[in-house]
Formats: sequence, C-alpha cells, structure tokens
Amino acid sequence: MKIYKNGEIPRIPNMYFVYGDGGTGKTTLLKQFEGHKLLFSFDLSSNVLIGDEDTDVVIFDKADMPKIQAKVVQVINWAIHQKVYRVIALDNMSALQNYVLENINNAAKDNRQNYQKLQLWFRDLGTMLKSSGATIYATAHQVDNGTSGLTGGGRYAADMNEKTFNAFTSMFDVVGRIYVKDGQRMIDLDPEQGNHAKNRLDDRKLIHASELIQSKVTKLKPNEKKEQTENAIVRN
Repeated sequence: MKIYKNGEIPRIPNMYFVYGDGGTGKTTLLKQFEGHKLLFSFDLSSNVLIGDEDTDVVIFDKADMPKIQAKVVQVINWAIHQKVYRVIALDNMSALQNYVLENINNAAKDNRQNYQKLQLWFRDLGTMLKSSGATIYATAHQVDNGTSGLTGGGRYAADMNEKTFNAFTSMFDVVGRIYVKDGQRMIDLDPEQGNHAKNRLDDRKLIHASELIQSKVTKLKPNEKKEQTENAIVRN
C-alpha cells in the first residue's frame, strides 16, 4: 500500500479498449500510438503490422494454450521489467477469453464456479496492466444483442462474458465500438446509446477512428492554474 499526500499522485498512462466486427481496423489502430510497442496477438491478425519496426509481436503456439494464463502473465512481467515498451496491446480479448475458459473448464471439478474464476483472472490481468507503467490498448470482437443489451435499448457489446468484460475494463479510460459508415471508420464512445462504451478522458462521444488517442483536455500551466484559482476566489 502507498499513500500519496497533497495530490502528488503519479500519472498513470491511459488504457483503451475497442471492439467491433472483423475488418473494421482494430489492430491497425495500434499504429496511432507512439513509442516502442509490444503486441500480444491471440487471433493471429497481426499481418497489418508487418514492417513496423517499433512493434514487437508475441504469437503463442498451440502448445502454449493449455497454460496460456501463466504465459501471458510471464510475458507481461518480462515486458514491464524491460522498461522499453511504452505501449502494451492485447489483440484479441475474445480469443484470449475462450482459451482461458477452456483451461478453467478442463481443470475444474465443479463447473459452477468456472465463470467466477474467469472473472477473477481477467480482473487481476486488468489490475496488472493498469500498474504496468505503459499505455494499454486492447481489442475484442463484437456481438449484436438486438434490443436485449445492457439497458434494453442498446444492441452492441464486446464478445466476452459480461461480468468478465466488466471486471477487465473497469480500469480502462476509454471503451468504444468501432464501425464503418459511409466509408469512414468511427468509434462510438457514448454509453447513452446503450452499447458498451465510456470516455473518462474528455467529453467526446463519437470520433473518427484516427482520433482515438487525441484528447480535448488541455492541461494548464502552473501560472495559468494559479490565475484561474485566484479568479475563482474573487468571483466567490
């Protein structure tokens, strides 16, 4: 446990989660992020990154799948200690969930608690990524729930067990659905549409996919912040 006094809290890099249909460009979005990147490719859709010299790719063999949980944690720990990766990406969480669930099912004597174990593992994974010191980008496929979504009025969600999704993405700053309309790739960040979505970084609700890591938040310089505070005191 650590206590940070007087608001002197270290900045934690942002975490982004994007889900959508295949071919909408989820993996390609990684190109927007600056710095050395490490991509975990769980669905082998990394061809769009061929030739990107600032991206290292982890691809697991079939022999790794029965112990995928331990392998993922091992490589993430390794990446954190390397201190060279500014971005860690996980593509695709729908595939990873299926591998993990199969392992839990195979090891369980009582299947009633399997989904609880699944949720706990993904919650711990999210916590580990949050404290990694790197920007995090994760993707998932989508499912169409019609009008039986989260609020009864929405329809699209990440292709993950709902409680597992909530446990994993609770620490993410941005969750959005990517889709193509009129030839343009868009990302919906508006939870009021009924889809899985949120944006804790600014007030944008619908953006072009190329604007994912941009933010409308402008940081004030120390003297500007002081002036703003003094003006507020005068007004009151």
